[in-house]
Amino acid sequence: MDALRSRWRAECAAVAPAASPATVDAVGSDLLHRWREPHRRYHDVTHLAEVLTAVDTLCASESVDGEDHRAASLAAWFHDAVYSVGSPDDNEAASAELAASALTGLGVPAPLPTRVAGLVMDTATHDLGEDGAGDPDPARVVVHDADLWVLSAPLARFDEYCRQVREEYAHLPSAAYALGRSQVLRPFLVRPHVYRSGHAREAWEPTARENLARELTRLAG
Repeated sequence: MDALRSRWRAECAAVAPAASPATVDAVGSDLLHRWREPHRRYHDVTHLAEVLTAVDTLCASESVDGEDHRAASLAAWFHDAVYSVGSPDDNEAASAELAASALTGLGVPAPLPTRVAGLVMDTATHDLGEDGAGDPDPARVVVHDADLWVLSAPLARFDEYCRQVREEYAHLPSAAYALGRSQVLRPFLVRPHVYRSGHAREAWEPTARENLARELTRLAG
């Protein structure tokens, strides 16, 4: 938690240097409180830390720096800040609204709050088209791939992720969960690429495809 708090302060120092430390800490504490809500099993601070690490890895590998890197990092902070299993279709829109409001309140100059909100909205479908290569906003590719890093995680972490998502949706009967979850995962496996960046396609995609195939087999019973 201390590392996350320190990172949040550093992010804010870069994009809102005039914001008071008290205001920065208040927004950061609210975010971390959201990420630690008791109903979360996968979409928690561990996921946040993993996405931020993946953002840094991708930015370094793809030469994404400056405001592009900062936009991707801020989108990671906010992308699941609102997370309800009862009305999941509204999560990204509510998280994007929170991002725009909180960043504007911190004094982050336009158009960065709107840009971050847009990056958060992209995580609703994880679809940048057939090929993200040449996307005019490199942060979109970074956020897309970073949020999906877990699909390429080592076996133990990937299986833990699958169990955690099931726990979040424990209220659903097994058959309904298996059907819905398969509908979420199968498109990643059947499309030409799981990821959009060169680094992720080379380093993460083979394992991601193996993990996805194994989980879809399990869900099929």
